[in-house]
Amino acid sequence: MKQLEVSILGQIYMLGCPEGSEAMLTTAVAAVDKEMSTIRQAGKVKARERIAVLAALNLAYQLAERAPAAAGPTASNAAAAVPQAELDALVRRIDAALGEDGQLL
Repeated sequence: MKQLEVSILGQIYMLGCPEGSEAMLTTAVAAVDKEMSTIRQAGKVKARERIAVLAALNLAYQLAERAPAAAGPTASNAAAAVPQAELDALVRRIDAALGEDGQLL
């Protein structure tokens, strides 16, 4: 496993990367950094953790848009398959991670 030093939103990270996958990881890092920078530059969100959550959601949405058939069940079917209690617990975990910055929902 190779170690790569990358920068995301000005923060340096050491990431493990399988041999031969460096270009793919570098592309992924660039996409995450670009998305997080765009959110930060909009000026509405300041906390790095909240920016990361929003960027992850945006990137996941873009990925789902590109390959809806490969994503498996439709969003409405997937949501129906997850009990409401689990969804509520997930939102509480995200809110706890965001801390004082605010709540996701």
